[in-house]
Amino acid sequence: AETTALGAAYLAGLEVGYWQNLDDLRRNWQRSAEFQPQWDAAQRDARYARWQRAVGRATDWVEH
Repeated sequence: AETTALGAAYLAGLEVGYWQNLDDLRRNWQRSAEFQPQWDAAQRDARYARWQRAVGRATDWVEH
């Protein structure tokens, strides 16, 4: 689940009494997936530099 939405739902549930405390939430929550980076530092840095160039070009399209 997307954790921002899940966190909001948990807080709402605590507020209305659906869950009594944080221990109830801990018993309810489980990790469904964990993602690990596949790129090494050089690949990451090269792609990030490309992304920064693209953002720089896009910001020049509109005059402020």
